[in-house]
This record gives sequence, C-alpha cells and structure tokens, in this order.
Amino acid sequence: MRAITGLWRWRHNPLRRPTDIAEAWTALVALFLILVAAPVTGAVTGLLTHDALQRAVTAQREARHSVTATVLQRHDRPPLDPDPETSSARDAHRRVLASWSAPDGSGHTGTVAVNLKSPHPGDRFRIWTDAEGHVVGRPLDAATATTHAALAGFGAALVCGGLVEGGRRLVVWRLVRRRYARWDQAWNNAGPDWGRAGTGA
Repeated sequence: MRAITGLWRWRHNPLRRPTDIAEAWTALVALFLILVAAPVTGAVTGLLTHDALQRAVTAQREARHSVTATVLQRHDRPPLDPDPETSSARDAHRRVLASWSAPDGSGHTGTVAVNLKSPHPGDRFRIWTDAEGHVVGRPLDAATATTHAALAGFGAALVCGGLVEGGRRLVVWRLVRRRYARWDQAWNNAGPDWGRAGTGA
C-alpha cells in the first residue's frame, strides 16, 4: 500500500526525481512478489516435499518390521555424565542385551535401547528391524511427514519473502547513494556562488 501511495504521490509532482519513481516501482514490485511469489514458492515446495516424504514413508513401511524382542540381560548404567542433557536422554532409554527373530526367521542377539522403566530378563518389548533382522529406527509416519512438508513450505515462503525484501533494500540503497552523489555534484557546482547570487560579483 505504501508503494502504491508513493507512486501516486510522485505521479505529477514537479519535484520528483528519477530515483523517486524507481524507488516507488521497486517497492511495488517487491510487494507483488511477497504477496504472490512467496506463497506460490511455499506451496510448491510443500507439495514436492510432501510427495517425497510420503514415498519415503511407503518405502520405510515396506522395508522395516516390528518384531518382539526378549530381554536377556540388563546392562549396568555407565558412570554419570556431567552433561545433564546427555544423561537425561540416555536414562530415558536403558540398554539391554536382547534376542529376537528376524522376519526371515533368523535369530539375532544384541544390545539395544529399551524404554522399559526397569527391564528384567524375560521382559518382552517391540523393536524395528529390516528384513535381515538388523535393528533400525521406527519408520516415519504419514502425519509427521505432512507436518515436515508444511514446515518446509512455510520456511520456503519466508526465505523467498526475505530474499525479495533484501533485494528491495539493496536497490533502494543503490538509489539513495546515486541520489546523494547527484546532490554532492549539484552543491559542488553551486558552491562558488554561495551568498553572491544576483550581486554581479
């Protein structure tokens, strides 16, 4: 709105300079890009990210399997960590020696993290493995993928808007520098006659 007002103000003003018109048009173009290009960029980015993440969700669901593992032995807690964030994250998942059967029927034994509060030998819990029985992370779910896609689209829109505003500020900065240079030149040309105009001196 400010850009439109600026253009209207300079439309028939005899004091307008070329830099004033250029500055007003720059603001108007930047406003248009922020209102149109930024949302379109965000929407396209969000849709592309959503498609890619949904394909990843499908692939992970096909490749990862939830199996039941049995606690064989609880590992003793390691020495206290001086970093409270690390120790709290470690304590949330205790490590145990467990055994499980892979989807292909093979048996496996290894140390895994378990969220049981007090695991004991014989306790059963669920873990995720690949087809060969190697422990993998939980597959990404569709809702989380959608959330990530929405955040990616929102971030892309913000970045686009920021780049447009940065470009506008750079153009205005160049125009102001040019305006000041012309003022300096005009003052230098008028300088020798200061205070003597019309005196015939």
